[in-house]
Amino acid sequence: MVRIARTNAHRLPTKDPLDVPPFRTYGLGLPLPPKQRRRVFRRKPNLPVESWLRVQANVFPSIDELRQKFQVAKYIVDEATLSQVYITGELRKPVLIEGPPGCGKTELAKALAFALDTVLERLQCYPGIDEEKAIGKFDTALQRLFLETQADQLGTDWEFIRGRLHTMDFFVQGPIMRALQHTPKPCVLLIDEVDKVDEEFESMLLEVLSDWQLSIPRLGTVPHKTIPFVILTSNEVRRIGDPLRRRCAYFRAEFPTVGREAEILKTRSRTGSATLQRQIAGLSYALRAYRMEKPPSIAEILELEQVLHIMGINELDAGMRDLLLPFLAKTKEDRKRLTLQDGFASLVLNAKSHASRINAAEVVEAGT
Repeated sequence: MVRIARTNAHRLPTKDPLDVPPFRTYGLGLPLPPKQRRRVFRRKPNLPVESWLRVQANVFPSIDELRQKFQVAKYIVDEATLSQVYITGELRKPVLIEGPPGCGKTELAKALAFALDTVLERLQCYPGIDEEKAIGKFDTALQRLFLETQADQLGTDWEFIRGRLHTMDFFVQGPIMRALQHTPKPCVLLIDEVDKVDEEFESMLLEVLSDWQLSIPRLGTVPHKTIPFVILTSNEVRRIGDPLRRRCAYFRAEFPTVGREAEILKTRSRTGSATLQRQIAGLSYALRAYRMEKPPSIAEILELEQVLHIMGINELDAGMRDLLLPFLAKTKEDRKRLTLQDGFASLVLNAKSHASRINAAEVVEAGT
Protein backbone atom coordinates (compact mmCIF):
# COMPACT_ATOMS: atom_id res chain seq x y z
CA MET A 1 0.00 0.00 0.00
CA VAL A 2 1.25 3.50 -0.86
CA ARG A 3 1.40 5.68 2.27
CA ILE A 4 0.26 9.28 1.97
CA ALA A 5 2.81 11.88 3.03
CA ARG A 6 2.27 13.04 6.59
CA THR A 7 2.26 16.71 5.57
CA ASN A 8 -0.79 16.12 3.35
CA ALA A 9 -2.68 13.70 5.56
CA HIS A 10 -4.78 16.40 7.26
CA ARG A 11 -6.14 17.47 3.86
CA LEU A 12 -7.64 14.08 2.95
CA PRO A 13 -10.69 12.28 4.35
CA THR A 14 -10.03 9.52 6.85
CA LYS A 15 -12.13 7.00 4.94
CA ASP A 16 -10.40 5.18 2.07
CA PRO A 17 -11.87 6.59 -1.18
CA LEU A 18 -11.28 3.26 -2.91
CA ASP A 19 -13.56 1.31 -0.57
CA VAL A 20 -16.91 2.63 -1.74
CA PRO A 21 -20.10 1.03 -3.03
CA PRO A 22 -20.88 1.01 -6.77
CA PHE A 23 -22.04 4.31 -8.22
CA ARG A 24 -22.28 6.21 -11.47
CA THR A 25 -19.91 9.01 -12.39
CA TYR A 26 -20.39 11.81 -14.86
CA GLY A 27 -17.45 14.13 -14.27
CA LEU A 28 -14.01 13.89 -15.86
CA GLY A 29 -11.06 16.27 -15.91
CA LEU A 30 -9.68 18.71 -13.40
CA PRO A 31 -11.19 19.48 -9.98
CA LEU A 32 -14.26 21.76 -10.05
CA PRO A 33 -15.38 24.49 -7.66
CA PRO A 34 -17.62 23.25 -4.79
CA LYS A 35 -20.90 24.52 -6.32
CA GLN A 36 -20.20 22.89 -9.67
CA ARG A 37 -19.12 19.70 -7.93
CA ARG A 38 -22.51 19.30 -6.32
CA ARG A 39 -24.28 20.05 -9.58
CA VAL A 40 -22.26 17.44 -11.47
CA PHE A 41 -22.85 14.58 -9.06
CA ARG A 42 -26.55 15.30 -8.54
CA ARG A 43 -27.41 14.75 -12.18
CA LYS A 44 -29.79 11.91 -12.84
CA PRO A 45 -28.41 8.66 -14.24
CA ASN A 46 -29.30 7.22 -17.64
CA LEU A 47 -29.10 10.57 -19.41
CA PRO A 48 -28.91 10.43 -23.20
CA VAL A 49 -25.36 10.03 -24.48
CA GLU A 50 -23.89 13.05 -26.27
CA SER A 51 -23.83 12.64 -30.01
CA TRP A 52 -20.07 13.17 -30.18
CA LEU A 53 -19.52 9.96 -28.24
CA ARG A 54 -21.02 7.83 -31.01
CA VAL A 55 -19.03 7.73 -34.21
CA GLN A 56 -21.26 5.81 -36.60
CA ALA A 57 -19.46 6.49 -39.87
CA ASN A 58 -19.97 3.69 -42.34
CA VAL A 59 -16.46 2.39 -42.94
CA PHE A 60 -17.51 -0.98 -44.32
CA PRO A 61 -16.43 -1.14 -47.98
CA SER A 62 -18.59 -2.27 -50.88
CA ILE A 63 -18.70 -5.96 -51.65
CA ASP A 64 -16.35 -5.46 -54.61
CA GLU A 65 -13.86 -3.58 -52.46
CA LEU A 66 -14.12 -6.27 -49.80
CA ARG A 67 -13.36 -8.93 -52.40
CA GLN A 68 -10.29 -7.03 -53.60
CA LYS A 69 -9.03 -6.45 -50.06
CA PHE A 70 -9.38 -10.16 -49.25
CA GLN A 71 -7.35 -10.97 -52.35
CA VAL A 72 -4.61 -8.57 -51.28
CA ALA A 73 -4.67 -10.17 -47.81
CA LYS A 74 -4.30 -13.59 -49.52
CA TYR A 75 -7.49 -14.81 -47.91
CA ILE A 76 -9.36 -17.29 -50.09
CA VAL A 77 -13.14 -17.06 -49.69
CA ASP A 78 -16.07 -18.22 -51.79
CA GLU A 79 -18.71 -15.79 -53.06
CA ALA A 80 -21.39 -17.01 -50.66
CA THR A 81 -19.20 -16.42 -47.59
CA LEU A 82 -18.06 -13.06 -48.99
CA SER A 83 -21.68 -11.94 -49.34
CA GLN A 84 -22.52 -13.18 -45.84
CA VAL A 85 -19.60 -11.26 -44.32
CA TYR A 86 -20.66 -8.11 -46.18
CA ILE A 87 -24.27 -8.40 -44.99
CA THR A 88 -23.32 -8.97 -41.35
CA GLY A 89 -21.02 -5.97 -41.54
CA GLU A 90 -23.81 -3.75 -42.86
CA LEU A 91 -26.16 -5.04 -40.15
CA ARG A 92 -23.52 -4.60 -37.41
CA LYS A 93 -24.28 -8.19 -36.43
CA PRO A 94 -21.75 -10.40 -34.59
CA VAL A 95 -20.61 -13.61 -36.28
CA LEU A 96 -20.25 -16.96 -34.50
CA ILE A 97 -17.98 -19.38 -36.38
CA GLU A 98 -17.91 -23.00 -35.28
CA GLY A 99 -15.70 -25.74 -36.61
CA PRO A 100 -12.75 -28.03 -35.84
CA PRO A 101 -9.47 -26.51 -34.59
CA GLY A 102 -7.14 -25.34 -37.33
CA CYS A 103 -9.68 -24.85 -40.14
CA GLY A 104 -9.02 -21.10 -40.47
CA LYS A 105 -11.67 -19.47 -38.27
CA THR A 106 -9.43 -16.77 -36.80
CA GLU A 107 -8.00 -15.93 -40.22
CA LEU A 108 -11.33 -14.33 -41.17
CA ALA A 109 -10.94 -11.80 -38.36
CA LYS A 110 -7.37 -10.98 -39.41
CA ALA A 111 -8.33 -10.62 -43.07
CA LEU A 112 -11.31 -8.44 -42.18
CA ALA A 113 -9.17 -6.12 -40.04
CA PHE A 114 -6.82 -5.78 -43.01
CA ALA A 115 -9.72 -5.13 -45.39
CA LEU A 116 -11.15 -2.42 -43.14
CA ASP A 117 -7.71 -0.96 -42.44
CA THR A 118 -8.38 -1.06 -38.72
CA VAL A 119 -7.17 -2.61 -35.48
CA LEU A 120 -7.79 -6.22 -34.43
CA GLU A 121 -8.62 -6.54 -30.72
CA ARG A 122 -8.31 -10.16 -29.62
CA LEU A 123 -9.71 -11.74 -26.49
CA GLN A 124 -8.26 -15.23 -26.09
CA CYS A 125 -10.68 -17.22 -23.93
CA TYR A 126 -9.70 -19.98 -21.52
CA PRO A 127 -11.36 -21.87 -18.66
CA GLY A 128 -11.73 -19.61 -15.64
CA ILE A 129 -11.37 -16.29 -17.47
CA ASP A 130 -13.12 -13.48 -15.60
CA GLU A 131 -14.61 -10.12 -16.55
CA GLU A 132 -11.51 -8.20 -15.47
CA LYS A 133 -9.43 -9.90 -18.17
CA ALA A 134 -12.04 -9.11 -20.81
CA ILE A 135 -13.27 -5.65 -19.75
CA GLY A 136 -10.56 -4.24 -17.49
CA LYS A 137 -10.20 -2.99 -13.93
CA PHE A 138 -9.29 0.06 -11.89
CA ASP A 139 -5.59 0.62 -11.30
CA THR A 140 -5.58 1.01 -7.52
CA ALA A 141 -1.85 1.79 -7.43
CA LEU A 142 -2.39 4.69 -9.82
CA GLN A 143 -5.36 5.90 -7.78
CA ARG A 144 -3.32 5.97 -4.59
CA LEU A 145 -0.43 7.69 -6.34
CA PHE A 146 -2.89 10.31 -7.58
CA LEU A 147 -4.14 10.87 -4.01
CA GLU A 148 -0.62 11.29 -2.76
CA THR A 149 0.54 13.72 -5.44
CA GLN A 150 -2.67 15.75 -5.92
CA ALA A 151 -3.75 16.09 -2.30
CA ASP A 152 -3.28 19.86 -2.27
CA GLN A 153 -5.76 20.34 -5.14
CA LEU A 154 -8.38 17.77 -4.14
CA GLY A 155 -9.55 19.41 -0.94
CA THR A 156 -11.80 17.54 1.49
CA ASP A 157 -15.02 17.11 -0.51
CA TRP A 158 -15.60 13.38 -0.10
CA GLU A 159 -18.11 13.03 -2.93
CA PHE A 160 -15.87 14.84 -5.40
CA ILE A 161 -12.75 12.81 -4.50
CA ARG A 162 -14.64 9.54 -4.79
CA GLY A 163 -15.99 10.51 -8.20
CA ARG A 164 -12.64 11.72 -9.48
CA LEU A 165 -10.94 8.42 -8.60
CA HIS A 166 -13.50 6.24 -10.36
CA THR A 167 -13.28 7.54 -13.90
CA MET A 168 -11.82 6.14 -17.10
CA ASP A 169 -8.57 7.97 -16.29
CA PHE A 170 -7.78 5.22 -13.78
CA PHE A 171 -9.35 2.29 -15.64
CA VAL A 172 -7.05 -0.20 -17.38
CA GLN A 173 -9.06 -1.28 -20.40
CA GLY A 174 -9.35 -4.88 -21.56
CA PRO A 175 -9.96 -6.00 -25.18
CA ILE A 176 -13.76 -5.59 -25.07
CA MET A 177 -13.63 -2.10 -23.55
CA ARG A 178 -10.92 -1.05 -26.03
CA ALA A 179 -13.06 -2.30 -28.92
CA LEU A 180 -16.12 -0.32 -27.81
CA GLN A 181 -14.05 2.83 -27.21
CA HIS A 182 -11.97 2.60 -30.40
CA THR A 183 -12.03 5.70 -32.58
CA PRO A 184 -12.26 7.22 -35.11
CA LYS A 185 -13.67 4.12 -36.84
CA PRO A 186 -14.75 0.67 -35.63
CA CYS A 187 -12.24 -2.09 -35.04
CA VAL A 188 -12.57 -5.88 -35.36
CA LEU A 189 -13.10 -7.69 -32.05
CA LEU A 190 -12.10 -11.36 -32.08
CA ILE A 191 -13.42 -13.40 -29.14
CA ASP A 192 -11.46 -16.58 -29.76
CA GLU A 193 -12.50 -20.03 -28.46
CA VAL A 194 -15.56 -18.72 -26.65
CA ASP A 195 -16.63 -22.33 -26.04
CA LYS A 196 -14.06 -22.49 -23.20
CA VAL A 197 -15.83 -19.92 -21.01
CA ASP A 198 -18.62 -20.60 -18.52
CA GLU A 199 -22.26 -19.52 -18.65
CA GLU A 200 -21.63 -16.53 -16.37
CA PHE A 201 -19.11 -15.11 -18.82
CA GLU A 202 -21.52 -15.73 -21.67
CA SER A 203 -24.14 -13.67 -19.83
CA MET A 204 -21.72 -10.76 -19.65
CA LEU A 205 -21.28 -10.93 -23.42
CA LEU A 206 -25.03 -10.63 -23.94
CA GLU A 207 -25.07 -6.99 -22.84
CA VAL A 208 -22.14 -6.17 -25.08
CA LEU A 209 -23.63 -7.81 -28.17
CA SER A 210 -27.16 -6.46 -27.56
CA ASP A 211 -26.72 -2.88 -26.35
CA TRP A 212 -23.05 -2.29 -27.14
CA GLN A 213 -22.37 -1.05 -23.64
CA LEU A 214 -20.78 -2.24 -20.42
CA SER A 215 -22.09 -1.95 -16.85
CA ILE A 216 -19.16 -1.62 -14.47
CA PRO A 217 -19.30 -1.19 -10.66
CA ARG A 218 -18.11 2.27 -9.52
CA LEU A 219 -18.07 3.44 -13.15
CA GLY A 220 -21.67 2.93 -14.21
CA THR A 221 -22.86 2.16 -17.72
CA VAL A 222 -20.21 2.90 -20.34
CA PRO A 223 -21.69 3.35 -23.84
CA HIS A 224 -19.86 2.59 -27.05
CA LYS A 225 -18.10 5.14 -29.20
CA THR A 226 -18.10 2.82 -32.22
CA ILE A 227 -19.66 -0.59 -32.84
CA PRO A 228 -16.93 -3.14 -33.58
CA PHE A 229 -17.26 -5.99 -36.05
CA VAL A 230 -17.38 -8.96 -33.66
CA ILE A 231 -16.26 -12.47 -34.56
CA LEU A 232 -16.63 -15.27 -32.02
CA THR A 233 -14.97 -18.62 -32.72
CA SER A 234 -15.75 -21.99 -31.19
CA ASN A 235 -14.02 -25.38 -31.42
CA GLU A 236 -17.21 -26.97 -30.01
CA VAL A 237 -15.59 -28.04 -26.73
CA ARG A 238 -18.84 -26.91 -25.08
CA ARG A 239 -22.15 -26.01 -26.66
CA ILE A 240 -22.70 -22.27 -26.80
CA GLY A 241 -25.96 -21.15 -25.15
CA ASP A 242 -28.97 -20.19 -27.25
CA PRO A 243 -29.17 -16.56 -26.00
CA LEU A 244 -25.69 -15.89 -27.38
CA ARG A 245 -26.48 -17.72 -30.61
CA ARG A 246 -29.59 -15.61 -31.16
CA ARG A 247 -27.50 -12.46 -31.23
CA CYS A 248 -25.11 -13.77 -33.88
CA ALA A 249 -25.08 -14.83 -37.49
CA TYR A 250 -23.89 -18.44 -37.60
CA PHE A 251 -21.07 -19.54 -39.91
CA ARG A 252 -19.94 -23.15 -40.22
CA ALA A 253 -16.24 -23.76 -40.92
CA GLU A 254 -14.76 -27.04 -42.13
CA PHE A 255 -11.42 -28.09 -43.51
CA PRO A 256 -11.09 -27.09 -47.18
CA THR A 257 -11.42 -29.45 -50.10
CA VAL A 258 -8.30 -30.56 -51.97
CA GLY A 259 -8.91 -27.99 -54.68
CA ARG A 260 -9.49 -25.15 -52.23
CA GLU A 261 -6.41 -26.03 -50.18
CA ALA A 262 -4.34 -26.17 -53.35
CA GLU A 263 -5.59 -22.66 -54.11
CA ILE A 264 -4.58 -21.52 -50.60
CA LEU A 265 -1.12 -23.02 -51.10
CA LYS A 266 -0.81 -21.33 -54.49
CA THR A 267 -1.63 -17.97 -52.88
CA ARG A 268 0.61 -18.28 -49.83
CA SER A 269 3.32 -20.79 -50.68
CA ARG A 270 7.00 -20.00 -51.27
CA THR A 271 7.43 -22.60 -53.98
CA GLY A 272 6.33 -22.10 -57.56
CA SER A 273 5.68 -25.79 -58.21
CA ALA A 274 1.97 -26.29 -58.85
CA THR A 275 2.50 -30.06 -58.82
CA LEU A 276 3.98 -29.99 -55.31
CA GLN A 277 1.26 -27.66 -54.06
CA ARG A 278 -1.43 -30.07 -55.24
CA GLN A 279 0.38 -33.06 -53.77
CA ILE A 280 0.62 -31.29 -50.39
CA ALA A 281 -3.09 -30.45 -50.56
CA GLY A 282 -3.82 -34.09 -51.38
CA LEU A 283 -1.64 -35.24 -48.47
CA SER A 284 -3.48 -32.98 -46.03
CA TYR A 285 -6.80 -34.37 -47.23
CA ALA A 286 -5.52 -37.94 -46.86
CA LEU A 287 -4.17 -37.26 -43.37
CA ARG A 288 -7.50 -35.83 -42.18
CA ALA A 289 -9.33 -38.82 -43.62
CA TYR A 290 -6.85 -41.11 -41.83
CA ARG A 291 -8.71 -40.46 -38.53
CA MET A 292 -5.69 -38.98 -36.83
CA GLU A 293 -5.91 -38.03 -33.18
CA LYS A 294 -4.79 -34.52 -34.09
CA PRO A 295 -5.39 -33.82 -37.79
CA PRO A 296 -3.14 -31.18 -39.39
CA SER A 297 -4.40 -27.60 -39.52
CA ILE A 298 -4.18 -25.33 -42.56
CA ALA A 299 -1.33 -23.43 -40.87
CA GLU A 300 0.59 -26.69 -40.35
CA ILE A 301 0.15 -27.62 -44.01
CA LEU A 302 1.55 -24.23 -45.02
CA GLU A 303 4.46 -24.90 -42.69
CA LEU A 304 4.98 -28.31 -44.33
CA GLU A 305 5.26 -26.57 -47.69
CA GLN A 306 7.97 -24.31 -46.25
CA VAL A 307 9.88 -27.37 -44.97
CA LEU A 308 9.88 -28.91 -48.45
CA HIS A 309 10.91 -25.59 -49.97
CA ILE A 310 13.85 -25.27 -47.56
CA MET A 311 14.99 -28.80 -48.41
CA GLY A 312 14.65 -28.15 -52.15
CA ILE A 313 12.09 -30.96 -52.59
CA ASN A 314 9.73 -30.68 -55.58
CA GLU A 315 7.77 -33.94 -55.22
CA LEU A 316 6.48 -36.02 -52.33
CA ASP A 317 8.01 -39.43 -51.77
CA ALA A 318 7.40 -42.21 -49.24
CA GLY A 319 11.06 -42.05 -48.22
CA MET A 320 10.49 -38.62 -46.65
CA ARG A 321 8.52 -40.07 -43.78
CA ASP A 322 11.12 -39.63 -41.03
CA LEU A 323 11.91 -36.10 -42.18
CA LEU A 324 8.27 -34.99 -42.18
CA LEU A 325 7.04 -36.82 -39.07
CA PRO A 326 7.72 -33.91 -36.62
CA PHE A 327 5.56 -31.63 -38.77
CA LEU A 328 2.71 -34.07 -39.39
CA ALA A 329 2.33 -36.23 -36.26
CA LYS A 330 1.88 -34.18 -33.07
CA THR A 331 0.84 -37.00 -30.71
CA LYS A 332 2.33 -40.33 -29.73
CA GLU A 333 -0.54 -42.31 -31.25
CA ASP A 334 -0.43 -40.43 -34.56
CA ARG A 335 3.30 -41.03 -34.79
CA LYS A 336 2.75 -44.76 -34.27
CA ARG A 337 0.13 -44.87 -37.00
CA LEU A 338 2.30 -43.06 -39.55
CA THR A 339 5.28 -45.33 -38.82
CA LEU A 340 3.31 -48.52 -39.50
CA GLN A 341 4.45 -50.51 -42.50
CA ASP A 342 3.26 -48.85 -45.72
CA GLY A 343 1.19 -46.37 -43.68
CA PHE A 344 2.91 -43.22 -44.90
CA ALA A 345 3.49 -44.72 -48.36
CA SER A 346 -0.26 -45.21 -48.84
CA LEU A 347 -0.91 -41.60 -47.78
CA VAL A 348 1.59 -40.32 -50.35
CA LEU A 349 -0.05 -42.49 -53.01
CA ASN A 350 -3.45 -41.02 -52.13
CA ALA A 351 -2.00 -37.51 -52.20
CA LYS A 352 -0.69 -37.98 -55.73
CA SER A 353 -4.01 -39.46 -56.80
CA HIS A 354 -5.85 -36.34 -55.55
CA ALA A 355 -3.33 -34.11 -57.31
CA SER A 356 -3.89 -36.02 -60.58
CA ARG A 357 -7.64 -35.42 -60.32
CA ILE A 358 -7.07 -31.69 -59.98
CA ASN A 359 -4.79 -31.75 -63.02
CA ALA A 360 -7.37 -33.68 -65.05
CA ALA A 361 -10.13 -31.28 -64.02
CA GLU A 362 -8.02 -28.31 -65.14
CA VAL A 363 -7.38 -29.94 -68.51
CA VAL A 364 -11.11 -30.51 -69.03
CA GLU A 365 -11.92 -26.95 -67.96
CA ALA A 366 -9.29 -25.53 -70.33
CA GLY A 367 -10.69 -27.59 -73.20
CA THR A 368 -14.19 -26.22 -72.72
